[in-house]
Amino acid sequence: MKIITKCLVFFMIVATGFLSGEAVCYGQFAPGQSAPGFSLEELKGKSYDLSQMKDQPMTILYFFDVESRPSQEGLLTLSELAGRYKDIDLAVWAITVSSKEKIDDFVTRTKLGFPVLLDRSGVSNLYHAQMILPTVCTLGPGLKVLDYFQGGGKTTEMMLVRLAERQLQRKETMIAKAISEEVVKKNPKNVKAKTVRGYAALQEGNVNEAEKVFKDVSHKGGQGEVLGKEGLVAVYAKKGESKKALELAGEVEQKAPERSYVHVIKGDMLYAQGKKAEAAAAYQTAIKKKEAEPYQQAVRYNQLGRLHANAGKYESARDLYDQAVAIDPYYIEATTNKGVTYEKEGRWDKALESYRQALSRDKNDTFAVVLAKKAQEMLELQSDVERKKRIDRLVKDLAARYRSQKKAKAKVEDTWTSRPMILSFVDFQEKGGLTERDGFATVLITELADLLNASGRVQVVERVLMERLLEELNLGSSELADPETALRLGKVLAAKLIGTGSLFYLPNASLLNFRLIDTETSGIAKVVTREFGPQAPLTKELYRLNRELLKTIISKYPLQGYLVRITDDQVIINLGSDQGAVVGTKFEVVEEQEPVKYKGKLLALTPKPIARIEVVRVEPGLCYARILDQERPLKADDKVREKIEEAALGESDVM
Repeated sequence: MKIITKCLVFFMIVATGFLSGEAVCYGQFAPGQSAPGFSLEELKGKSYDLSQMKDQPMTILYFFDVESRPSQEGLLTLSELAGRYKDIDLAVWAITVSSKEKIDDFVTRTKLGFPVLLDRSGVSNLYHAQMILPTVCTLGPGLKVLDYFQGGGKTTEMMLVRLAERQLQRKETMIAKAISEEVVKKNPKNVKAKTVRGYAALQEGNVNEAEKVFKDVSHKGGQGEVLGKEGLVAVYAKKGESKKALELAGEVEQKAPERSYVHVIKGDMLYAQGKKAEAAAAYQTAIKKKEAEPYQQAVRYNQLGRLHANAGKYESARDLYDQAVAIDPYYIEATTNKGVTYEKEGRWDKALESYRQALSRDKNDTFAVVLAKKAQEMLELQSDVERKKRIDRLVKDLAARYRSQKKAKAKVEDTWTSRPMILSFVDFQEKGGLTERDGFATVLITELADLLNASGRVQVVERVLMERLLEELNLGSSELADPETALRLGKVLAAKLIGTGSLFYLPNASLLNFRLIDTETSGIAKVVTREFGPQAPLTKELYRLNRELLKTIISKYPLQGYLVRITDDQVIINLGSDQGAVVGTKFEVVEEQEPVKYKGKLLALTPKPIARIEVVRVEPGLCYARILDQERPLKADDKVREKIEEAALGESDVM
């Protein structure tokens, strides 16, 4: 490590890192400052321009001396981790003023997994990295400075811990654990690194592993006791053991009165108990406290913002969400929550802007993807004047029917042929705790509707139509909780099925109780209970739920129709894409059997299958099918009924 002590004061200040209580070194760079741009080349002449990294979630600039092992230490650790964990997404640029020959030798010896850039244009001076090496500058989205460290040894250790904490903020738990474990391997006494591992396990839903880690940390005394017990407060809250959580929270408050996170957890527990005013006070207290780990700080502003949004105070909620993101640029929960507040005000352009901002941080975030798609559709609707007029007229007509309790009159002469399978979702009731993310019910319904529509078997009533109708009828969540109201809505929408239920937010998961109701019989066709936890991806769970609903619909409401025309090896059926027929659907041709008379009663027998056919082409009003086998020649007006393929409806298809 190179140190020029007489210039140290001029180029370095020591500041507390984001209220964490740990010293972090900043030169003339502070968090949020824009990083100076530059362009450098590596050994083979390939150019690297920093401006190309502006959309990268995180970029690490590592200034080092190829002849100094302490200067290389952190870089080699990161390279080793990247080699061991292939899925780790680490964008690291190693920068040095060393000679080309020495760099060539270093790259050959170390087989470094990152580009080594030759600094021949004073970039090291721009980053004040010419006197103390290594100098490490971590950049976040938009090339804003997150952290700046100078020096090896303990400073390198601090840098690695902070990098693990940043990965935890990004929900990259595997990377966070890998870095923290590497630090602990070299220094078993580093309680902050162990704490990162505990919170990574908690984030993954591995509550027992987290408990074990935090218990170990809490026995270390001093800072370890505080960090460990604070982690255990979070663990017991997740387990639903409120009494134990509150007792430990009191110990943490007494030992370290400026710690904020225990107050966030207390606020969450109070909200789940229905004590909203007390919860708000706890969140306010958390905001006033001065000490928290980097990955804990944004949540206190977010939770208070959620409370304000639930109370209709959207402007103040957005201010709190903005503060959360200013502290933690990776905290997309607050970014999408902000979008939801704009949604509720009908400001779809601003909502879409927020969702796109979240997607720039994580393009695979399910909430942001689904909500952005919905906002885009609403903006397109607003610009489509004719479609908007049609929906307005339809909403007025449906609302009038609902109020007068009259259904649309439909003369049905054919009782055998299936009508289109129309399903309408009614908003789910939301109960329990205060989740970090708003809009879960919307995401769930929107994604399920898209999946069901994509199957071709079900037509889901447009979400915008339902929302406009509810607005016209002035029906809120309390009215929609009434099953009779849901049924009346379904009937005026000509929906055969209604999807409704409730979402109960538990400390460590969300519990969905879903009911599929037949609007004609008022019977419950299906009840599904599903737990959405942190371990299984939301998209996968929604796909499983979609397959389960389709299985129920196909089993209980098989398609029925008639043969319209028959050729040598092909038939035409009076069912098409409108009714849910798709290529590959199999039917049985059936003929009615004479009823059996028993003790004066006529007993109807199940229609007898006499042929099997498979759909090969589908049009809106009809479909073409090939004959697989037949017991007698087929004729026009023979009845057909969908053949349920058990294998196709098995568990493997639901996965």
